[in-house]
Amino acid sequence: MAGHIGFELHDGIATVTLDNPAKLNAVDAAMWHGLAQAMRRVSDTPDVRCVILRGAGDEAFAAGGDIEEFTTVRATVEDALHYHDKLVAGALDAIRDCAVPTVAAIRGACIGGGLEIAGCCDIRIAGASSRFGAPINRLGFSMYPGEMAGLLALVGPAVVLEILLEGRILGAAEALQKGLLSRVVEDDAVFGEATACGARIRAGAPLVARWHKQWVKRLMSGGGLDEEEKRRAFDFLATDDYREGLEAFLGKRKPRFHGR
Repeated sequence: MAGHIGFELHDGIATVTLDNPAKLNAVDAAMWHGLAQAMRRVSDTPDVRCVILRGAGDEAFAAGGDIEEFTTVRATVEDALHYHDKLVAGALDAIRDCAVPTVAAIRGACIGGGLEIAGCCDIRIAGASSRFGAPINRLGFSMYPGEMAGLLALVGPAVVLEILLEGRILGAAEALQKGLLSRVVEDDAVFGEATACGARIRAGAPLVARWHKQWVKRLMSGGGLDEEEKRRAFDFLATDDYREGLEAFLGKRKPRFHGR
């Protein structure tokens, strides 16, 4: 039975689910395509303030790509290029480029492609018994450079090479220490903590969240800001949300932001 991508929207928080529990949520070709579609749906839905990505059930976030289909979807170089440059890259880029904040809620196995997906999210919350790695050296194939780049930007060359050369599976505490995770909680608290994280994000001004993501990406690209970029950094001065935030603070009440 093929996997699929679930999508739910409740109170401004979208939940995107990697759903293939019979294979520990291994991501097949259709799921990579569906994941990109789900993230584009987020971009097309103004009410979304935050996205939580998770795996179905409690056993895995995602145990990598669906290796059983590799003999067909990656049978030739042309097939492999389409699979990685179109399907996988399309999904990872859609997560990475999502305008609203993304939170990975991780229980169980987060391996290979699952680690790549989680690594594209802004915040990664994992259970204490979750597991991380990319032991593909035992399968005789290398990580595609375009996918390696995301992990490289997250944790640097030393950690990426340690993961790939040893093929060792890391526990949550070590993954946190190496910078793969934002925080670790008890297993049964993962989804509740991700929801609480989403609620904290939702309570903030949505335009500000988008700007913070935009400016982090810009600053990481290197080079100083030009004069026009410096001026754009104060675009918030013309927003209703800025006026609402100040009025709420001075009036000692909770702000009501509308993304304008």
